[in-house]
Amino acid sequence: MLHRSLIVAVVLALLTAVAGLVAYLTRDEPASTAERGAVPETRQSAPPAPAPVKAPKGGQVAAPVKTTDPVVFAKAVAKVLWSYDTRRLSQPEHVAGLKRWMTAEKKYADWASVADLVPDPVLWSRMGDQAQYATAVIGEGHFPQAFKTALAGDPGAITDAYIYAVTVTGRQSIAWTGSEKGTGAEARSSTLAVQCRPDQACRLAAVLPATAP
Repeated sequence: MLHRSLIVAVVLALLTAVAGLVAYLTRDEPASTAERGAVPETRQSAPPAPAPVKAPKGGQVAAPVKTTDPVVFAKAVAKVLWSYDTRRLSQPEHVAGLKRWMTAEKKYADWASVADLVPDPVLWSRMGDQAQYATAVIGEGHFPQAFKTALAGDPGAITDAYIYAVTVTGRQSIAWTGSEKGTGAEARSSTLAVQCRPDQACRLAAVLPATAP
C-alpha cells in the first residue's frame, strides 16, 4: 500500500477541500465494482495542440493522447472512461485498453479507482447480450478552485509527483440493440488526478470519488 500512502501525501497537499478525498485515498481495500480558472504558472500558458484522440480500430479502446497539458489529457481520458462497446470488446480487453492510460509509476497509480468504473465480467456479458455500448461528448475541463488555491499557497508542492487535479464535464449516451432496442443519456462529471511530468506525456493516476467544482 506504499503507493496509496504517497498518493495521500501528494493529493491531500493539493486538494484539501475536496470532500471525501481522505477517506477514499486512505481506505484499506478498494471499493466494490459499481455500475455505473488559470493554469498554474509552472506550466506553459499556451501549450502546443496535442494529437487528437483517434477513433479506435476494430473496437479497441483509443490509445492515450500525447500531450503535456493536464486539462487536455483529462478531457481525453474522460471520454475513454465514459465510453465502452460490449459488441466488440470483452471485459478484459476493455480493461487492458484503460490500463494503457495509467501512469507507469506504481507508487502513484491507483488502478482500483479506475477499475471501479468498469462493470464486472458477468454484468459485461449480460450487457453484451443486449449489444450495449456507450459514447461520450466532452464539454469542458478545468482545475478545481481548491486545487488552484492550494497550489497558489505552496507552488512547490507539485514538483515531486507533478499530479494535477482536473474536473471534466460532459454527456454520456448509451444504446442497446438486443431483443429490445433503447437509448439513454445523462450528464457526467469527474475529477481526475493526472500526472504530467515536465517534457513527458501525461498519464492518469486516479479517479477521485467526489467531483470538485
